[in-house]
Amino acid sequence: MSFNMDEWEPKTKLGEQVKAGIITDIDEIFQKGLPIMELEIVDALLPDLEEEVMDVNLVQRMHKSGRKVNFRVIVAVGNKNGYVGLGQGKAREVGPAIRKAVDNAKYNIIKVRRGCGDWGCVCGRQHTVPFKVTGKVSSVQVTLRPAPAGVGLAIGDVGKTILSLAGIKDVWANASGQTQTTVNFANAVFEALKELSRVKASEQDLKNMGVIQ
Repeated sequence: MSFNMDEWEPKTKLGEQVKAGIITDIDEIFQKGLPIMELEIVDALLPDLEEEVMDVNLVQRMHKSGRKVNFRVIVAVGNKNGYVGLGQGKAREVGPAIRKAVDNAKYNIIKVRRGCGDWGCVCGRQHTVPFKVTGKVSSVQVTLRPAPAGVGLAIGDVGKTILSLAGIKDVWANASGQTQTTVNFANAVFEALKELSRVKASEQDLKNMGVIQ
């Protein structure tokens, strides 16, 4: 369903500022640490988000009324230019589960630092991760390292999907643990991307690596 700004009736002050054109850049929201409580805010400020369903899994649990079956879906969203989100959704049918997962991914959207952090590459483009970072979820640990242009995404398919949606084109990666568990692997990659914004570096170092702030 396409987003229509005119039909949107904001329910929060932040939403009103976005609709009024007072806030036109999602980075301003991130910098101020403001909570995004309306999906329309993301739709308005990042209109070019793409969605990728990475896993659909049947989940069964016993209830006093009998066995209940739900679908659990994992979805990544991103604009392939520095913004990516990861979300899950559960429902009795696949369609509603996907919609819930997409909404959840939008609420979890982050900005990803990119640069040219490999010392063997001097292209100056924002094509890889600028630093070595690690993400861990349950038994799964994923480490991302800067790679020179042309290497591509040396990581499993789930990681490729998330990194590609984030706008990262080259990376070296190592993973350990139960990596076949899609939900944990996806979340470990996402946690590694979050770590990029937590790494402290001087302005000059960031400039040398061509990092997008």
